[in-house]
Amino acid sequence: MNGADALISTLVANDVTACFANPGTSEMQFVAALDGVPAMRPVLCQFEGVATGAADGYGRIADKPACTLLHLGPGYGNGVANLHNARRAYTPIVNVIGDHATYHRQYDAPLNSDIATLVKPNSIWTRSADRPDEVASVTAEAVAASYGPPGGPVSLILPADSAWLPASGDVVLAQKPVRPAPAAAAVEAAAKAIKAARNPVVLLGGQACRAEALAQAARLQAAGVTVYTDTFVARQPKGAGGFTPKKMQYFGEMALAELEGVDLMVFAGTTMPVAFFAYPNRPSVLVPEGCATLTLSERAEDSVVGLAALADALGAPKTGPTTSLAIPDAAPTGKLTAYAVGASIARHMPDHTILCDDAVTSGAGVSAGTAAARPHEALALTGGAIGIGLPLAIGAAVAAPDRKVLSLNGDGAAMYTIQSLWTMARENLDITVVIFANYTYRILNVEMERTGAGKAGPSAKQLLDLGGPNIDFVAVAKGLGLPAVSCASAEEFETAFAGAMGQRGPMLIEAKI
Repeated sequence: MNGADALISTLVANDVTACFANPGTSEMQFVAALDGVPAMRPVLCQFEGVATGAADGYGRIADKPACTLLHLGPGYGNGVANLHNARRAYTPIVNVIGDHATYHRQYDAPLNSDIATLVKPNSIWTRSADRPDEVASVTAEAVAASYGPPGGPVSLILPADSAWLPASGDVVLAQKPVRPAPAAAAVEAAAKAIKAARNPVVLLGGQACRAEALAQAARLQAAGVTVYTDTFVARQPKGAGGFTPKKMQYFGEMALAELEGVDLMVFAGTTMPVAFFAYPNRPSVLVPEGCATLTLSERAEDSVVGLAALADALGAPKTGPTTSLAIPDAAPTGKLTAYAVGASIARHMPDHTILCDDAVTSGAGVSAGTAAARPHEALALTGGAIGIGLPLAIGAAVAAPDRKVLSLNGDGAAMYTIQSLWTMARENLDITVVIFANYTYRILNVEMERTGAGKAGPSAKQLLDLGGPNIDFVAVAKGLGLPAVSCASAEEFETAFAGAMGQRGPMLIEAKI
């Protein structure tokens, strides 16, 4: 057994059984070792941003880490944007980053880089296994660290000689950490403050947005406390049968207008809300003036326990409100809009669909249409780095092969990780991709005015317009192995989407809105 064998065997022993990879020369020992451990599923991604985004989607759905296999510093660098999103989602991921042999680093070969520095901003733990006899223990440490709590990407650097030299045959089991309950004093303080407040709200994030926590939050809503979630949530159940709180609005002035009169904000699994960007003469902190704030449960604490204890302390009912199923009877007709797309999705999306949302400005139409659809789960763009929707769907589909996965993408966002389509086809994943084709960065046209930069002139429009030529997503998809269709009317989309939901396997629908 060499170091690569020890690494993969230890990963599998700790229930890390999916590897999203884009390997190079330094990782060949790892690649060869895969043949001896069939429990590890290797998934080739033709861009590292696809591999890291897929690992994010897998971790969010499986509640355990996948590993990535990345080629030295440049390979890791190509995957940084979606690791940024994963860090903001607190997704457990074990990045395995190949490096030059320890004795070769000194020669500063062309691919040499300071990997430890490169990985630091988006890694909650990092270490280089510089000796083969420590690979197993370092791997177990990496897996444990990825769970946090609250969890996140970790980076295990594997020098080539540590991979090829003999190593101990003993695997090491990781100690998975447990979320502690919030302090009783925090629960008591929150209950006392809520009873004294005129208009209190509770803001949920992270683990507090999962089904078990939302059931407890619904009790607070029934007791007269308004419940919100963060704007972008890593994983949240939605649709019929569950409790769907209000969502903090994206634009800061709209959020503050909605929160006017709120005199207490309690945080569960999240922190103080802030505007996504700074704007001239607009506030950064989205808490109304004069509103008190306090924390019920930190991100690393068990918000399910905290919310249940708070509801009990307030004498809340044992259950709270849930959403009733309401699916449109009639198919949408006429002009194709994001709202028409949302209506068709609501009509045909099966139970327990996983919806990966990178639709940017078109996302509101789908959210409105599916609010009372069959029960489903939504994975959002947690870190703001577009290009997550396609790879997120890959990971979700690998983690839950029995569930339909729906990937919603703006056309600009889709082009960041369009290589994902090839992996979907190769792995025959049950993913339906919808690309909203409006041939512009619409959100940037909006933001240009909001930042005070004014309206785009002829030169500025060259950086905001996606036309000239328009991207033919049907041709791109077919070239990468996916069946695809283009829709320009609500009727065409209805037919295409109903067909996609009635069959298994990957498909792309271009929605010309």
